[in-house]
Amino acid sequence: MSDRQPIPNINIGQVYDQRYSDAEVHYDRLGNLAGFFGRNMPVHRHDRFFQVHYVKTGAVRVYLDDQQYLESGPMFFLTPPTVAHSFVTEADADGHVLTVRQQLVWALIDADPSLAPGAQLPPACVALARLAPEFHSEVRRLEFLFDELCNEINAQACGRGSALDSLTRLIMISLLRLCANSLEARPARHEDLRIFHRFNELIEDHYRQHWPLSRYADGVGVTEARLNEVCRRIADLPSKRLILERLMQEARRLLLFTGSSANEICYQLGFKDPAYFSRFFQRYAQMTPGEYRQRQSGLR
Repeated sequence: MSDRQPIPNINIGQVYDQRYSDAEVHYDRLGNLAGFFGRNMPVHRHDRFFQVHYVKTGAVRVYLDDQQYLESGPMFFLTPPTVAHSFVTEADADGHVLTVRQQLVWALIDADPSLAPGAQLPPACVALARLAPEFHSEVRRLEFLFDELCNEINAQACGRGSALDSLTRLIMISLLRLCANSLEARPARHEDLRIFHRFNELIEDHYRQHWPLSRYADGVGVTEARLNEVCRRIADLPSKRLILERLMQEARRLLLFTGSSANEICYQLGFKDPAYFSRFFQRYAQMTPGEYRQRQSGLR
């Protein structure tokens, strides 16, 4: 029997921002999402949702199914529902992330089938700075629309829902127009991807147990050195950092979405000493758990 786990399905509204758990559209800055999830997003999918990452600055390593891309902003990558993808962003990468219920996009394509190449819309990765001059006006329009969407999200003005819906439709039309210019994928070592994905599966199952790196390497079936080499090649991060980022992601989630105290969260995450947990959190977040909860509650 295979030991591979199902590819996780991430619902942004439930995992990250529960104010919009049933919303047709979810938007946030790329930097905010990276601050919550970490730089490394292991392989996952978004059932019934399209998602676009519009990267304005910084570099990103993207894997759409088994296709590998390494590109710097300005660029975007579009992932249709159920398409498995993973990515790693540089620490200074920023931009926009838009998650849209599939019915909205399908309605656009039904109204004008020329927006899509066929029945199945493929994933795309587009380097905007490399596009031919005839696409430059579309790129400027897309940047303007994303900025307007960000302003509308923050303004809380009357008619906000209708404005967000209209802006999202215009953004998706621009994206679909540009998707035909998707980059050619770089060759990826399938064995490296297998090791990397299996490592992330084990992290998801055992990060609360604080396994040593040697045990993860044994579970993958490679040496620690080989595991670290693969993680640096795929994610440009050491293997131990990926484990710590998953712990931090869960710590942030529990601080934001539960009423548990920092001490209770410490034990839920498998730490033995609340003082050590607080130091661990502060080392990576540059603030204490209490400060993080207070600051984020003021933004939500």
